[in-house]
Amino acid sequence: MRVNTALNRMSQLYRVAKARRLGELGLHPGQDVLLWTLAQEPDGITVTELAARLGVEPPTATRSLSRLAGGGWFRREPVPGDRRQVRIVITEAGLKLVPRIEDAWNDLADQIIGSATVAERAIVLSALERANDRLRADLGDQAGDVS
Repeated sequence: MRVNTALNRMSQLYRVAKARRLGELGLHPGQDVLLWTLAQEPDGITVTELAARLGVEPPTATRSLSRLAGGGWFRREPVPGDRRQVRIVITEAGLKLVPRIEDAWNDLADQIIGSATVAERAIVLSALERANDRLRADLGDQAGDVS
């Protein structure tokens, strides 16, 4: 029970702390990952491809993009030869925000790990990666492309 309690509490606290940091950037949790993913594809990506990378359904990706639309962080472009599809392309403003997102992530990770030694950090990271691998294996296709 202690492991379950600790994981549940950590998940809640992490989300609140992350929301606070992202709020300073004008973002909500999830929007950071969406923009970061777009930055990995400077030529753009379709909503369907974006949804698959985020591990969500296309309507969820579309709603998330709608919530972000006012920031000027991406633009929609038609896909040549397929009038039903649009490419989502990160803008210069979006690209400038990505390092600030990464800084927020790094600051949060540093706060969580605290004054752990290099060896202790390696143990924590290894344990977390193995736990994620076991959960992905258990969930199979239901895990999507959650990173």
